[in-house]
Amino acid sequence: MWWFYRRGPSGFSGASTAEEVTASVDGRGLVAVITGASSGIGLETARVLALRGVHVVMAVRNVSSGLAAKEAILSKIPEAKVDVLELDLSSMASVRTFASKFDSLNLQLNILVNNAGVMTRNCSRSCDAYLAYLYKGVAWLAD
Repeated sequence: MWWFYRRGPSGFSGASTAEEVTASVDGRGLVAVITGASSGIGLETARVLALRGVHVVMAVRNVSSGLAAKEAILSKIPEAKVDVLELDLSSMASVRTFASKFDSLNLQLNILVNNAGVMTRNCSRSCDAYLAYLYKGVAWLAD
């Protein structure tokens, strides 16, 4: 896997970390909404953007998990600006409520990271339900 460590024209490789890639970024004054931000790639994105000074709004289905993730970020980056708002992309009502709550924060959105996803081991839900979650909810949020 030598190619994984080979640096490209950008100076980064597949082994580069998010902190390395964003080292020269000054995100102060920017606002980012990150869906699925309570774990995994979404949480790491939230952490690194907060580290770079971006005001992060974590859009999560499970608010208690989101609040725990926020506390984890603040424990490492006490000066971080992080908000947690509930968002279920499979529900148009939830998307509307999220948008209303975001508007009430009086923040201008600069970055939208559509990270939320769904995975299942069985197909107990219909294809339409998955399409609603994976496509329609993202389109509703971006609108």
